[in-house]
Amino acid sequence: MADPLSPHQYIDRQTRRVTTEHLIADPLINRLYSRAKESTPLLFKAATSRRMSAILGFLNFDLPLTAGSRGHASRIKSMGIDPAECLDSTDALDTARKLFERKIRYWQCRPMPDGADRIVSPADARMIVGSFDHQDALFLKEKFFSFHELIGADRHAWLKAFAGGDFALFRLTPDKYHYNHLPVSGQVTDMYTIDGSCHSCNPGAVVSMVTPFSKNRRVVTVIDTDVPGGTGVGRVAMIEIVAMMIGDIVQCYSASAYDDPMAVSPGMLVEKGCPKSLYRPGSSVDVLIFEKNRVVFSADILANMRRRDATSRYTLHFQSPLVETDVRVRSEIGRKK
Repeated sequence: MADPLSPHQYIDRQTRRVTTEHLIADPLINRLYSRAKESTPLLFKAATSRRMSAILGFLNFDLPLTAGSRGHASRIKSMGIDPAECLDSTDALDTARKLFERKIRYWQCRPMPDGADRIVSPADARMIVGSFDHQDALFLKEKFFSFHELIGADRHAWLKAFAGGDFALFRLTPDKYHYNHLPVSGQVTDMYTIDGSCHSCNPGAVVSMVTPFSKNRRVVTVIDTDVPGGTGVGRVAMIEIVAMMIGDIVQCYSASAYDDPMAVSPGMLVEKGCPKSLYRPGSSVDVLIFEKNRVVFSADILANMRRRDATSRYTLHFQSPLVETDVRVRSEIGRKK
């Protein structure tokens, strides 16, 4: 078993450099998942409950930032936030929650590629890709989630539609911009919520759990892209998964900036690159699932996963190279096959 406190590194897509991630509360999270889970299961269950997650979220994100203007500026800098990207002034972002839920000029600072058949990242996140097909080189043996549990064991139509398909997993860290954007254009055919816990998406916690992401509360949205104006990659399931300290997932689709937010519902035609939802607040995960043989992922993301010059906790645990790429929302991550 790999050391849960070993360094965790990823590839910066812009520079192709190996970067070490500074994981928040790393010793505490790993102690909880490596010891409390086994020795005090009631404590572990309480710590990963929605109620405790809400309390931790309040303590970490809703109390005013009282360190003064210099401390406030230091916090913004430490989070890697570019003030020029933000719609609101940094003075107005005076709580950790406001920083977390910040809006950005995504139409300027997160350009989207040309081409109707391009699939884009739903978030600023660290991502890997894989396949549910046992014959595929990307088959990950359900290490991160159970396919049936993730979609819903009673959702027979979608279990059949996505059997043997491909997936992309996006891990959002607390410093990231936390609006989700649509990765494809098409018509919403189904949308439902599956209840669950609020497990951490810290890599050390993930590898200590069995299929953790299919145990968390999540919202599943199925989009048919084989419609006029659609991306043309078949049906796509976009799954938004809460994690520790996430209070809610707010559906707020807007076709123009953030100007006219509305709830997403079946029958809606939605446009790639537009805001879809907002996580409130903490760390969280998006998963995209595609039908079999409909998409091909970007070559650099595939190559980065196999790099041996980065120390990934996923690599150490699963005994094979598995390295994340840091991607920006609305950047290309694949295309129609």
